[in-house]
Amino acid sequence: MDASFLSNDIENVVDSDKAHVWHHLTQHKPYDSSDPRIIVEGKGMLVWDQHGKEHLDAVSGGVWTVNVGYGRESIANAVRDQLIKLNYFAGSAGSVPGAQFAHKLIDKMPGLSRVYYCNSGSEANEKAFKMIRQIAHKRHGGRKHKILYRDRDYHGTTITCLSAGGQDERNAQYGPYTPGFVRVPHCLEYRSQWGEVDNYGERAADAIEEVILREGPDTIGGLCLEPVTAGGGVIPAPQGYWERVQEICAKYDILLHIDEVVCGVGRTGAWFGYQNYGVKPDLVTMAKGVASGYAAIACLVTTESVFEMFKDDAEDPMSYFRDISTFGGCTAGPTAALENLRIIEQENLLDNTLAMGDRVLDNLRALQDKHKVIGDVRGKGLFCGAELVADRASKEPVAEKRVQAVVADCMKQGVIIGATNRSLPGFNNTLCLSPALICTPDDVDRITDAIDQALTRVFA
Repeated sequence: MDASFLSNDIENVVDSDKAHVWHHLTQHKPYDSSDPRIIVEGKGMLVWDQHGKEHLDAVSGGVWTVNVGYGRESIANAVRDQLIKLNYFAGSAGSVPGAQFAHKLIDKMPGLSRVYYCNSGSEANEKAFKMIRQIAHKRHGGRKHKILYRDRDYHGTTITCLSAGGQDERNAQYGPYTPGFVRVPHCLEYRSQWGEVDNYGERAADAIEEVILREGPDTIGGLCLEPVTAGGGVIPAPQGYWERVQEICAKYDILLHIDEVVCGVGRTGAWFGYQNYGVKPDLVTMAKGVASGYAAIACLVTTESVFEMFKDDAEDPMSYFRDISTFGGCTAGPTAALENLRIIEQENLLDNTLAMGDRVLDNLRALQDKHKVIGDVRGKGLFCGAELVADRASKEPVAEKRVQAVVADCMKQGVIIGATNRSLPGFNNTLCLSPALICTPDDVDRITDAIDQALTRVFA
């Protein structure tokens, strides 16, 4: 750690934070008698707080973002050089890094062809919803406007994204919501809604068709899904699910929108999570790992057929996509994203993600044999979860406070892990791991060793 920050008046920094900063996802009452944690430096997999304490970060910046790790000078230098040359121009015109990154990105997304730049995952999903709605008006007299979303999935913080959010605690107190969004059942086999079935994946997908038939196929314009449910419990879809979903969308002329905000750009061991399942989406949204947090960038990527629907009548002043994202015109984002892609390719981080992801799951399964409180272990690549239960037979979730006690114990050990948080009433009981794609076997073992010790103490 570079201790130069100690030359600053860190007490003033903490005082200013306490007096003026409104932290995300945080109840501030405890700060009346304690100090917030200030992260002052990061390098590789490690971060240091204002006291100089080292932590191994197993959640890539707290929310699954810093895919290539901290302290990447090549990204910072590329962004600096670009900002001096041109920092910004509105997205109604092009930029050199915008064109270059779009080309590189599309090379990794066969079947897709157009990139719409914006600045956050929430905003990218809003753009996708707007496109689906505008297509409904352009092609279907406004009728095919409903958008399906899945229980436990999460698509962002705006009111409309919450309207498409399957996490009731995140949604609570923010209604009324945008109309026209309809929920379909989740696909977590561990908590099957239909008891034991021969092919749970197909059954869970068939439940989507049941909702479509109930609502009326001619009213459904889009289906929005995460490739792996993230904050709702780290849920990879069971075998047979995605094939059936694709059939259903084709059958009823429904646009398939895959939200890759968490899973995109390597997290699952493929460039994008949907590519693990042979899915052919119409719209794909991404943010977080696109530039590993070195600059703000999000993208909505579409097929050419979707794009063509917005250029079919040049004489109609209402025909094109009448939307703008102010900070979608920043050049820092695509510049950082280009270097981020280069690092992932040059360092073979997709292969490392698969290998280290297997190690995480193996270690967690070993802990499951040791600790009865672990009811289920699941994940894809370096995105893994362990669901904690009070009783394996009944699958009763452990109390949320005890889950948070495990997280806190790991923090005391110098390892930062995550857990489902203010997501699902009664089911905020899954430990979440998403270390950077650069993690080593020693990093993985240190993370799971910390969980082992924490479980031993909390559930002694």
